[in-house]
Amino acid sequence: MLTALVLICSLGVTPDLRDCTRANATAAMRVPDNFSNPATCFMHGQAYLAQTSIGEELAENERVKVVCARSETVDASVRRLGAKPLAQ
Repeated sequence: MLTALVLICSLGVTPDLRDCTRANATAAMRVPDNFSNPATCFMHGQAYLAQTSIGEELAENERVKVVCARSETVDASVRRLGAKPLAQ
């Protein structure tokens, strides 16, 4: 199973999004669901972020990177996404 990690990175720190990691991200969140294939993992990671206030409040100089990793290897220090969903 795969877990989606959503990284928010500043272009000032990492102008090349490939260099964005948990260590230099301004925010790192773990999506609470697990996925069986990478495409589903990436799509749900983006969609989950888009439903939160964090996704709505991205600054112009911030970019999003979704990393899908094996659930058993994801460090427990990456907290599950705690942002509140947007009111509908």
